[in-house]
Amino acid sequence: MKQTLQTRHAGPPLLLLALVHLVLFAASILAGTLLRQGAVYVNPYSTAQAVQEFFATSSTAIRVSTFFFFASAVPLGLFTATVVSRLRFLGVRAAGTYIALFGGFAASGALTISALFSSVLSVRDVASSSAALVHALYFLSFLFGGVAFAVGFGLLAAGVSVTSYFRRVLPGWVVIVGLVIALAGELSSLSLITYPASFLLPLTRFGGFLWLIAVAVLLPRTQTTEAAEGQS
Repeated sequence: MKQTLQTRHAGPPLLLLALVHLVLFAASILAGTLLRQGAVYVNPYSTAQAVQEFFATSSTAIRVSTFFFFASAVPLGLFTATVVSRLRFLGVRAAGTYIALFGGFAASGALTISALFSSVLSVRDVASSSAALVHALYFLSFLFGGVAFAVGFGLLAAGVSVTSYFRRVLPGWVVIVGLVIALAGELSSLSLITYPASFLLPLTRFGGFLWLIAVAVLLPRTQTTEAAEGQS
């Protein structure tokens, strides 16, 4: 005679990690907006003089915003480790789990490096030095927080989605959304060649928030197995 056993995955709640990542990112945007004191935001494709003036007059806003942005990288890395562990627990043994692990860690690392570059720019002496240097550091921050993040996140979404499809551990619509985000993330690398491709960056980031939450809610945390019942 067999009896059904349910085993629960040991690890932090995915939903909590996804929400903390989202809240910290939102806090970085909000803090940067409220503390700019009317300073007009400039993108890295603005002139070097405009970029330097922005950072020279917005040091507090940049410093506080960067703190939250840096912090948002931590729960993303923990989410990556936990979701891969969960997939392995559910019986997924495909290489896609390691692709997801690499992608998620790369995305988390890209956020960290981007935040550190921005933190350097919040130092008044740096912001008031060479306009070319400030412009270059801003570009590096943008590329790590934009393209590098999106490509890494795309690999995370692809790895989780493809392996989940074959094991049927996530609904089909979550898999499709994940693959769309993965495609957008990889194609966003074209923004290194042509600026219009950068519209894929917000699609990857904000669509990625929704996908993370969907995965956190719908990926099973328990596994059902059958074991032979001992007889006396």
